[in-house]
Amino acid sequence: MDRTSIFDVAALRQELILITLNEIINSLEKKGYKAENQLVGYLLTGDLAYISNYEGARDKMKGLKREEVLLALINSYEGK
Repeated sequence: MDRTSIFDVAALRQELILITLNEIINSLEKKGYKAENQLVGYLLTGDLAYISNYEGARDKMKGLKREEVLLALINSYEGK
């Protein structure tokens, strides 16, 4: 049976960003940081020093563009 599947690449990318952010948040919290403060610091300045390298959190954050992260957070907040 041949079926064509349609994928919403933007929605898949947003979901990947949110999953990655949750992993980063969990790593920061395990390390004893207030994850919200660390993420805000990074998002405002672009300085990856705000993100601990514990469990590869910094490397995960490097793979995300700040603009995409902000957009994913806003869309998630709005229920999109």
